[in-house]
Amino acid sequence: MPKSELHYRIEFLKTLLVVGLIGVSLDASCLAADPPKYTGPGSCASPSCHGGVAPRSDNSVWQNEYSTWVVKDKHAQAYTVLSNPVAVRMAKILELSSSADTAPKCLACHTLDVPAADRARTFDLADGVSCESCHGPASNWLGPHTTKGWTHQQSIDAGMYDDRDLISRSQKCLTCHLGTSEKFVDHQMIAAGHPDLYFELASFSAVMPKHWQEPRDREPRQDAWIEVRALAVGQAVQLSQQLRRVARNAQGPNWPEYSELDCFACHHGLTAALESWRQKLGYTDRRAGNPPWNLSRFVVLRSIAAEDRSGAPHLSQEIDRLYRLIGDTSPDRSQIATRASAVADIADRLAQRMMSLPFDQAATLRLLKSISGDADYISSQDERAAEQAAMALDSLFVVYTRNGRVDNADAVRDAIHALFKQLDDPSSYSAPKFAQQMRVVNGLLK
Repeated sequence: MPKSELHYRIEFLKTLLVVGLIGVSLDASCLAADPPKYTGPGSCASPSCHGGVAPRSDNSVWQNEYSTWVVKDKHAQAYTVLSNPVAVRMAKILELSSSADTAPKCLACHTLDVPAADRARTFDLADGVSCESCHGPASNWLGPHTTKGWTHQQSIDAGMYDDRDLISRSQKCLTCHLGTSEKFVDHQMIAAGHPDLYFELASFSAVMPKHWQEPRDREPRQDAWIEVRALAVGQAVQLSQQLRRVARNAQGPNWPEYSELDCFACHHGLTAALESWRQKLGYTDRRAGNPPWNLSRFVVLRSIAAEDRSGAPHLSQEIDRLYRLIGDTSPDRSQIATRASAVADIADRLAQRMMSLPFDQAATLRLLKSISGDADYISSQDERAAEQAAMALDSLFVVYTRNGRVDNADAVRDAIHALFKQLDDPSSYSAPKFAQQMRVVNGLLK
């Protein structure tokens, strides 16, 4: 049942009592001495905090962040889906010892499942992926961060997670949208009914919808191209995290872990060989019949890395080597793990450089042309790679048109949206058709 505003006001007052913020001095050093606790989203829900109805323009925050999250953000519903028919069936297939809405395997990403000792009395698992899932335990900065003169850095020092940093933000998102050693979606879970995981920071942030201000939203205005930087950093970080997952899985008991490979190399509509674009394409750098490594987290970054100029060729060469290793008939698991870890370090360094690389109108247009111009390579890596390209082109063009006039903007938008239409039925995806539509996009960019 949705909780009422009165409920959250009461919970907010309880939280202040629990963490000792009523009737005491708001001294940060005193508060930080106590182990931080998770207080739940009710502590943010007051209309005078983040529970307003409409965004305010006279403040450094909009003050309707909670309202946006609870009404429009799917993260707020992440826990409730664990009771739907698919989740119930998955729990049976996976032979979980409990229902999905109580199983640690599911709670790890579908809610904020922290140890009982770290929960304040106001905490409730049913709140789903709530404020502190991304911002960290609030008890030590909850009260102080509302006081005059309190800085963002002081909140971080008191335990807030730094989501303003694009690398940190990407890493936080990917703990669930890609996984860690403790929480993950493997091939068994996908076979049981869980969706395959994919992610693109700029696109996912745009459709949440955003409940935060970027630097371009604040006064003085800065970094009008923040979404381009977010896309670039996010692509580098997700490749790094995927490579570290490959290294873990290669050393685990169940290699090959098929969730690392291209799903649609096996799961696609079958046609006669004469009509099969996959059979015509052939099996470069792998044995026919061996599912290829999923390169979707690299295909867009390949174009972005060229903006850096220093490490793009080296990264591509290393990815090619790893691709051949994974696609080998008898892969050397230790060699895969070693090389994947080394290439992850390269991707990490690239992400750091992307944080300071200058992005502007010209750079954004170059990326649009480069990605859409890489039509044959991207489309041949199958549906997930095509999906990344479509999301990246859409995100980039939104920023490009926001910061300057484009005479044929409607035609370009329609051409990009036509890319998404080709992804509606993944099992019938056609690389030649997608590549042709990418070339249409490329031809419209001026």
